Amino acid sequence: MWREFGDAVAPLSNPAGRPTARTLKLIVDPLIVRPVQNPTLSGGMLEPEQGGALADRLRAAEDVLAATAAWFLALKRARRALAVTAGNPQDLYFQRCFELATVHGHPTADGAAIAEDAVLDVHRTADESLLAQVRSLLSDRAVTDALGRAVRAAWAERPALGGVVDAERVRGALDAMAAGEAGALGALVEGRDGSAAARRLEDDGAARALGLTTHDRPAPPAVGGTAAKRDLPRPFDRSVYERLFADLSSGSNREVYTEAADLVDDEIARSAGAWQLAHEESRVLMLLGAELARGLEPVAPADPGAAQARLRARWEREAYVRRAQRLPAGAGGVPAAVRADIEDVHRNYLRRLWARLHGREIRERGPEVADAWDVLDGVLRSVIMDQRHRLRRALTDERSESA
Repeated sequence: MWREFGDAVAPLSNPAGRPTARTLKLIVDPLIVRPVQNPTLSGGMLEPEQGGALADRLRAAEDVLAATAAWFLALKRARRALAVTAGNPQDLYFQRCFELATVHGHPTADGAAIAEDAVLDVHRTADESLLAQVRSLLSDRAVTDALGRAVRAAWAERPALGGVVDAERVRGALDAMAAGEAGALGALVEGRDGSAAARRLEDDGAARALGLTTHDRPAPPAVGGTAAKRDLPRPFDRSVYERLFADLSSGSNREVYTEAADLVDDEIARSAGAWQLAHEESRVLMLLGAELARGLEPVAPADPGAAQARLRARWEREAYVRRAQRLPAGAGGVPAAVRADIEDVHRNYLRRLWARLHGREIRERGPEVADAWDVLDGVLRSVIMDQRHRLRRALTDERSESA
């Protein structure tokens, strides 16, 4: 139904006349559909009634979408006039354009001045960001050489990890947390079970089996200096810069109160730690997450714990998951990329958990005992939302190809 809006939304559309991926990600989903407030509209496959409700929301937003498109053209003209070349215009301006459309409606006589101010503000913020400071620091060859030596030294000095992890105690802690009892987590932290569990990551193929690296064993990270969101390696394979980029490029640098050089030094030390994380609370959550992820493997454990069963039941409630599980491999109805996502959900879950905990450490907001289960549970919700988005995109691409 997007095509009903015609040329008015062309700047937000692809050559096939459908909303671009960034239009969906930055405008339609978060600002119009609002899946948190309207969870029935967020599924990958909607029933006719839900599809009608979604269409109604889009039609109600037709004017603001048309104004957003007009502001986007205005900001691109201002960008050219100011000779700005940094960044992707859609990533940088789409949500600002929606804000301008909501406040001002369509651009009027003073639209060019407003657009110029908006472009300058966006790039002033970007230029002053902590990530930009890190990038500038790492552009100095002498600095990167010294940091490379610091990485090698930190890894050479890693302490030997010892201790034995009691699998039953881990499972008991998980089930207690799922039932609202957080006390067992404190015992695992005090016993340093998270660090002890990281010892097995040095075994050939162990970290790779968890989806954290593509190598037989984790290796010291490169310093780096460039990164792209679409091509980020697995967590343990990322350079020091890529690890910071993954979190700071989301805008969370507003919550980070440290200097760029200190941030890089901390990241080097973190990379040499157990699970390549700094805090024992984070390491314990990775241990617990690895146990939960076993319950999401294609073949479920014969005797899943209560927490494992709870997360698997939530995941299997998704219509696209049930459909993929019913259909034989190679059958139509579920795009191949989505099927691969479903089969690899246990690794996706653990990668997302590591990224969540890493980001909290950068912002000095390590996991609290009281909210540990919310973190573990919330990561699966994030994975499901990502899979729904990829399913919608894959189905849209298939329809476009067959049209």
